[in-house]
Amino acid sequence: MSASTIVQESIDTAAAAYLRLDKTERIKPQLHIQLSSHSYMPRVDDLQCDWVSHVAAPAFRLFRQQHGGAAIESFCSIGTGSGLDILSAIELLDATRVGLTDVHEDVVATASDNVRRNLRPQRDVTIEAGFGDLLSPLAPYNSRYDLIYENLPNVPLQSAAATAEKRVSSAYVPPRKEALPELVKRQMLDLHYLALRQSPGFLRAGGFVLSCLGARVPLQVFLSLGELAGFSSSILTYGWKVQDDASLIHAYAQHQKDGYGPFHFYRADQLQRVFSVIDPATSGTEALRIERELQPLKLDPAAAIRAQEAGERIGHAVAVLESRLA
Repeated sequence: MSASTIVQESIDTAAAAYLRLDKTERIKPQLHIQLSSHSYMPRVDDLQCDWVSHVAAPAFRLFRQQHGGAAIESFCSIGTGSGLDILSAIELLDATRVGLTDVHEDVVATASDNVRRNLRPQRDVTIEAGFGDLLSPLAPYNSRYDLIYENLPNVPLQSAAATAEKRVSSAYVPPRKEALPELVKRQMLDLHYLALRQSPGFLRAGGFVLSCLGARVPLQVFLSLGELAGFSSSILTYGWKVQDDASLIHAYAQHQKDGYGPFHFYRADQLQRVFSVIDPATSGTEALRIERELQPLKLDPAAAIRAQEAGERIGHAVAVLESRLA
């Protein structure tokens, strides 16, 4: 089946509003995004729930500011989904060469088309794309990148075949054969660790990896994740988002019963109140302090389910981990 016959849906969104800019210079003002049946659904109707708009794009902007403001010319996304992360990097980082991967061929084909279709005329961007496991599809290009970005799923699946089902690959991880550190396995950070471990062969000298992480576990675990993978890591940004998929809270509850975690969530209104007075530019350096402030407000997954069933909106903290080879 060709990629074009798999595409089922499309969305349109104003690029400046999506990226919280006055206007865009490199991508079209109105984005038209096609989605394959395997691609996650961007939440352009509620940007508080959208990973790229709410978490990744602010991190890209801050990363560039903190690294002198020069263009980040080469950028790679592991598990791109719709390609909105690539378009955001082109606009915010001024990337002119982009790599993108995902586990499904139709997702990669559609995302590549989305990038090409939504560039402004005369904007020249080289696209290196492949489908498969993490960074390995890009090996034939023999390329290295200034910045590698990943927002990979966490929740284990019992069967590898299940990832063929519609959009589950955006949230669930098939069984892995690699040996993993106990901390990584217990906190369900398998793909984040493996992406870091693969990254040295794809990074330019002095390059960085940004890992976009749902902070349902302590921040110190993320810092240890980088160290275990051979990187020196710090928290670039710390914030929150709405947990819009109720099934994932149930999945975390079940896995905690099975000995993983522990995991935690929060009431969204409490997160909003705490973070409303936090400057995003300093949220990373203040992250451990903010986490301590949030400590009394934590909900375990079972309590989060009960609160959600009572009509409360549930959220979780989010962190972007910045890692450089140690």
